[in-house]
Amino acid sequence: MTQAIASGRPAYELRSKQRGPSDLELEVWQVPSTATPELKEPKRLAGLSGHKLLIVEGSVLRKLKAEKVSLAKLKKGESRRDALSEDLAMAMGLLFKLLAPMRNVTSMETCARGIDAMAREESAYWLGMAMHRKNPRRVLAALRLLLSAN
Repeated sequence: MTQAIASGRPAYELRSKQRGPSDLELEVWQVPSTATPELKEPKRLAGLSGHKLLIVEGSVLRKLKAEKVSLAKLKKGESRRDALSEDLAMAMGLLFKLLAPMRNVTSMETCARGIDAMAREESAYWLGMAMHRKNPRRVLAALRLLLSAN
């Protein structure tokens, strides 16, 4: 039993898969814990791969390294799961959800910097809105607009 599950806090994990050279896939999942009794099986929050991940990969890997998660030795076809802190899971989940439908590289970089600058509470608010609203695409569009205006 992981520390997050035993402590009664929500538990998250990063699922990584090396699909090929320079083709990494990252997904953030919420896993069942005592803090989330309604969750019976893992729930995917968001994922990112391919060229979209390459745009923010350096920043994401630095954050993972700070949590002692290294994906450097992942070989083609291999996958792994690593526990994530709640703060990092929320920030990465929001980042992945926000960037997944985007195409403009400049806008993607601007939005990524904006999410990096967000406080914990702000990223939790936006991720909650994007996950639990009737029209999450509108929430994400509003966030993109706010981050691009700065």
